[in-house]
Amino acid sequence: MSFTIEDMVLIAEKRYEMQFLAGRKGWSNSISWVHLLEDTTIIQNFWGKELAVTTGLGFPEKEDWMYLARQLNRHHASGLIINVGQYIFEVPEELKAYCDENDLPLLTVPWEVHLSDMIKDFSIRVFLQDNADEQIMSALISAIETPDNQESYRKELLQYFDVDGSFQVLLLTCEGLDAMDTVERKKLSYRIQVYLEEITHNASFFYYNSDFVLVANAVPEEFLYQLAEGTIRRANRRMPGLKLYVGIGSRRLDVAHLAVSYQRAKAAVHMAMTRKQPVVKFDECGLYRLLYTVGDPEILQEMWTERLAALEDYDREHRAGYVETLQSYLKHNGSIQAVAGELYTHRNTVLYRMGNIKKIIKSNLETPEERLPYQIAFYIRNMLL
Repeated sequence: MSFTIEDMVLIAEKRYEMQFLAGRKGWSNSISWVHLLEDTTIIQNFWGKELAVTTGLGFPEKEDWMYLARQLNRHHASGLIINVGQYIFEVPEELKAYCDENDLPLLTVPWEVHLSDMIKDFSIRVFLQDNADEQIMSALISAIETPDNQESYRKELLQYFDVDGSFQVLLLTCEGLDAMDTVERKKLSYRIQVYLEEITHNASFFYYNSDFVLVANAVPEEFLYQLAEGTIRRANRRMPGLKLYVGIGSRRLDVAHLAVSYQRAKAAVHMAMTRKQPVVKFDECGLYRLLYTVGDPEILQEMWTERLAALEDYDREHRAGYVETLQSYLKHNGSIQAVAGELYTHRNTVLYRMGNIKKIIKSNLETPEERLPYQIAFYIRNMLL
């Protein structure tokens, strides 16, 4: 998943004598480009994932360094490299603490390093990795769209993933994502990638079919859930006006079954948006797992209206609250006392209502077989409303 801070450090630790000072939780931050800057003006045009490099010439005071770090954090930069030994000799402790707190990688290289050579080196690696990411994305989309045609994707993915191992799809979306123009969506994509902590080359992130897609290979399921929650937290902190929703599909062995995980993640992210719930795991959704994967929405609508339309019409005309009463009755397996307690209603009133309800729906609701269609109808109603 892109050229990361980790990749850079592995190359630069010896070649450029690079040292990692702070912000280690941003170790897996992706790098979109490398900028040399001596003031903060250009940061206003950052899209996200930019790596900033500076000699410190334009930041003579501690307050200047803190302002720089805040601006980089605000504009979703992937990290900061300081060229020490000429204009700055000692990195302020406050700067280190801020970078640790905000997971902003802070690194140094000595003055003897030729920054132009280093920046060129990193920029070429970013470009090459971007090309590789495009090929990976195309192959993964082929695996999702045409899983039976393994020749179109398996060989391509073999050099990047354990294609026989486990795969799991995580989808991220927000209101209006599909309506965004390409530039706006790309910026948001870059920013979200900065929030995806501690996941590097065993995953791929891209936009597809109205969602951001994260395909994870050989990643523990619990880790993926924690990653989703962490991404939501970071997004809420750094982009408070944005509400992200995450759906997590089932874990499946072999890339040939990636499409199954994707379709289930699609259902889960739909559930997340419908319920306004930040993270939904498909495997924990009970009967909704079946309902959200039904390909014909008209069938669901029919199963709802066939059972509940008469009661809904009666409620609209008489304000009787019969739909709510029936839902509680089914929830409590026919216990009149439990329904009375939940609805704060006298037991005799519940008995009277249930008598009328049974006449309207023309069912006594005495057996599990009689109750099941109405229980499913309420599931569908809750899903579609």
